[in-house]
Amino acid sequence: MRRYLRIVVLCLACGFCSLLYAFSQLAVSLEEGAGGSGGKPQAGVASWIAGGGRGAARGAGEAGTSAHPGRWDRCKDISLCYWNPYWMLPSDVCGMNCFWETAFRYSLKIQPIERMHLAVVACGERLEETITMLKSAIIFSVKPLQFHVFAEDQLHDSFKGILDSWSFLHTFNYSLYPITFPSENAAEWKKLFKPCASQRLFLPLILKEVDSLLYVDTDILFLRPVDDIWSLLKKFNSTQIAAMAPEHEEPRIGWYNRFARHPYYGKTGVNSGVMLMNMTRMRRKYFKNDMTPARLRWGDILMPLLKKYKLNITWGDQDLLNIIFFHNPESLFVFPCQWNYRPDHCIYGSNCLEAEEEGIFVLHGNRGVYHDDKQPAFRAVYEALRNCSFEGGHIRSLLKPLELELQKTVHTYCGKLYKIFIKQLTKSIQARYDRPPKER
Repeated sequence: MRRYLRIVVLCLACGFCSLLYAFSQLAVSLEEGAGGSGGKPQAGVASWIAGGGRGAARGAGEAGTSAHPGRWDRCKDISLCYWNPYWMLPSDVCGMNCFWETAFRYSLKIQPIERMHLAVVACGERLEETITMLKSAIIFSVKPLQFHVFAEDQLHDSFKGILDSWSFLHTFNYSLYPITFPSENAAEWKKLFKPCASQRLFLPLILKEVDSLLYVDTDILFLRPVDDIWSLLKKFNSTQIAAMAPEHEEPRIGWYNRFARHPYYGKTGVNSGVMLMNMTRMRRKYFKNDMTPARLRWGDILMPLLKKYKLNITWGDQDLLNIIFFHNPESLFVFPCQWNYRPDHCIYGSNCLEAEEEGIFVLHGNRGVYHDDKQPAFRAVYEALRNCSFEGGHIRSLLKPLELELQKTVHTYCGKLYKIFIKQLTKSIQARYDRPPKER
């Protein structure tokens, strides 16, 4: 009886060892297939994990193993195991022959790194404005950011120099892109409204690997973490593909409802300066339209719309978006005006009740108000963030001087509401920089 028992135990032990070896080989093959040769999955992870970083800034094409040439190859022959655990070795030591180590490393690689994707299009004299916008996004945000900067070729070196100088922050990554339009109609798209403005229409077609994206104009300032507007994606229902704020809250001063010669969304239209998109859904959806009974995909509907309405649109790409969502209202999530607060919300008196209650979340200084004296309250906030450094002490200390500057603007309608310009800003600074490190 004991002899049979020993045979059974021996068989079980052999079976267990065989199973362990099979899992080890499976883990190795999965690891190599998950990007061990420098493919896209590995590059995406390496830009945040390799070397212990969490997303140091670098230009397009500089992510992944290129930062550590030969790192994985030079240590393939080192065998690690449970008794010599991976996490107790130096960071530049790795191995691919032990089940325990490969399984541990593979589990790291498949962990999705949640990054918030933010896109901006900059042309002409918009370099400083864009940099200030990006700085405001970095200052308050918690999760790592991925910037997609579309700019004219002559601006690329300036963007790269500034963004590379911020690499010590380890909180963002970036990619630079040229301004590009469909070749057969490039001239028409370039001259539509402002130079480069219609580039935003083609982001779902250019950034094919990006699932969701927050597009903002260059004259945007974040007074609240990007994380909070990014979280609105979870509030989309099954039919919604994008989110924007109304163009006006008060119909009596609305532009679309008084002057538009084309269809527009809702009662007063929507403003495209802040646009949150689920681009996977945008690429898949077939859109209703007034040009053909057949529904058209995003890439097929844009040019026919331009040809039909180009003599009737004033605000270019924003008008085209209004036409699209007029015919597909179920596809739009409308967020409150405090997420896209513009001079129109206070120039004739306050008409954004949400901002009065909770403060401004995203400031939109359109019509150049950051650079003239028409709306000094907007300019005061812009100058404060433009001159602010990334040091926590400096950020905390900007509130009092800013409040004093805003108090000088009370001779204007927007200035009389100066407290809403710093209400949410104060909360954001306190939440991000005044709490003890363990609570952040």
